Amino acid sequence: MAKKQFKAESKRLLEMMINSIYSQKEIFLRELISNSSDAIDKIYYKALTDESLTFDQDNYYIKVVADKKARTLKITDTGIGMTKEELENNLGVIAKSGSLAFKNENEMRDGQDIIGQFGVGFYSSFMVADVVTVISRSLGSDEAYIWESKGVDGYTIKTCEKDEIGTDIILKIKDNTEDDNYDDYLESYRLKSIIKKYSDFIRYPIKMDVTEQKPKEGTENEFEDVIEEQTINSMVPIWRKNKSELTDEDYENFYAEKHYGFDKPLKHIHISVDGAVRYQSILYIPEQMPYDYYTKEFEKGLELYSSGVLIMEKCSDLLPDYFSFVKGMVDSEDLSLNISREILQHDRQLKLIAKNIKKKIKSQLLSLLRDDRENYEKFYDSFGRQLKFGVYSDFGNNKELLQDLLMFYSSTEKKLVTLEEYVSRMPENQKYIYYASGENNARIEKLPQTEVIAEKGYEILYFTDEVDEFAIKMLLKYQEKEFKSISSGDLGIEEDNVDKTDIEESDNKALFDYMKETLSGKVKDVKVSKRLKSHPVCLSSDGEVSIEMEKILKSMPDNPDVQADKILEINVNHEVFQSLKTAFDTDKQKLSLYTNLLYSQALLIEGLPIHDPVEFTNDMCKIMI
Repeated sequence: MAKKQFKAESKRLLEMMINSIYSQKEIFLRELISNSSDAIDKIYYKALTDESLTFDQDNYYIKVVADKKARTLKITDTGIGMTKEELENNLGVIAKSGSLAFKNENEMRDGQDIIGQFGVGFYSSFMVADVVTVISRSLGSDEAYIWESKGVDGYTIKTCEKDEIGTDIILKIKDNTEDDNYDDYLESYRLKSIIKKYSDFIRYPIKMDVTEQKPKEGTENEFEDVIEEQTINSMVPIWRKNKSELTDEDYENFYAEKHYGFDKPLKHIHISVDGAVRYQSILYIPEQMPYDYYTKEFEKGLELYSSGVLIMEKCSDLLPDYFSFVKGMVDSEDLSLNISREILQHDRQLKLIAKNIKKKIKSQLLSLLRDDRENYEKFYDSFGRQLKFGVYSDFGNNKELLQDLLMFYSSTEKKLVTLEEYVSRMPENQKYIYYASGENNARIEKLPQTEVIAEKGYEILYFTDEVDEFAIKMLLKYQEKEFKSISSGDLGIEEDNVDKTDIEESDNKALFDYMKETLSGKVKDVKVSKRLKSHPVCLSSDGEVSIEMEKILKSMPDNPDVQADKILEINVNHEVFQSLKTAFDTDKQKLSLYTNLLYSQALLIEGLPIHDPVEFTNDMCKIMI
């Protein structure tokens, strides 16, 4: 029998397949099972239009049989089978897909779809097999044919005997190498794992003979190996069931079964869309943050299925970074897949799905915030920082989408509040949304700069995450109200004593100029404070970079040399100011000592490091002598 040759381009493509065009060899089983499912689908479809055919689902299945001794793996289906011509056309010419041709020639009904639209999936068999044998008998034919190939050298076809309609694919599994353990694909536990992972929701039963230990009949402590045929896949995916059929427990069980997390999800989102793009999805908002969430190792993405077959474990294109905490899956019949089924063509369909999912997630988070505040705060404790990163990133392109989801601790409410809640409580004469930045709430509460704001009865938002102030700088305003740091040069509060402050600054210009000279290179200016009530000194900033932003930027690995323009503010109503005036008139050396100490005190209040701790302690000692 003459061996037939693959066409030149097919031979090159097959060489690529043998050398693992797929990133994981295990997907060969997914491909073959999908092809078997297609073959059964074709009979189902023909039965819809041919009255002489009946489709009894109990008679249709896929069976996987491993023979360790013979080193073979067989995948059998009771589907439509292939004629000699179809074996030639579908298997003899790589990338010519019988499924795709069948779909093009026939209008599919009842939501049935053909998974294997690209004929190269079959050739993934050569990643794990030295020899691939296909025995097939077509529906309506008494003859069967055997197709066999050892790879790029070509293939043979001859007649054979086969009692039943359908197809057997027999793989002669390769011997182990230093890099690959091919024995894995002959082990029942491994095969079951691969089937559950990729093909759990194939519509037809995938069967295997599984060996289990059971007590011997008539004995108590003796066991024997019993071989039982088991159905490995669950067949009916939860996302294709009506929402009314499902309970919260069903969704929670699916979350656990898919290993989306060890926690209990706060909320699930079940989406079923049948419009410009058709897809079904189940999404989860977790309660707990994965241990590696804020590391480079964390990989976002949703499981992506095509007609119930897992295509990609983590499709990152379906989730924006700011919603990367969402877990779940998407199943669509409309997505185009490339040769490997692992890399999506980022087409219009995928973008429409991603856009829709983004809207659904925001809607559900707002619902959680509105209707279940306690659980929203649990979620926000874990993932609020990611939302704030979303406001800051991409030049603020997503700030409108995310701003209503943000929460910050309130100085007056003593709890987390939204921006909307803050603005709704603002007095009519309040111009700005005030905020204060620091390491923690307790530390911020003690900042001298809060005094005048608190005296006015204005609410202050506490920023304790390193991203907070950067995000707010990008947000700029909320409901036409600008944000204002309590440490900014101009607080926008009209004081009764503004004129008095100007006079005091003018009267003491020489004193402040001397102090400024003493702190040359450390502060931009020294001036009378309009915000201090009981404290003698504080730092404020002038410009876009705040003192807290400087601290954060300096803590980064590349340590950018960014400095805030600091203003040393003096409370002229404090006793310390009289000491400064006296020293200016009588002892300039002592004034320099006081100035440095006040500056160091202001740095400590802000949580900034003192430039020279030894000099600071020496100055303290000089005061005591």
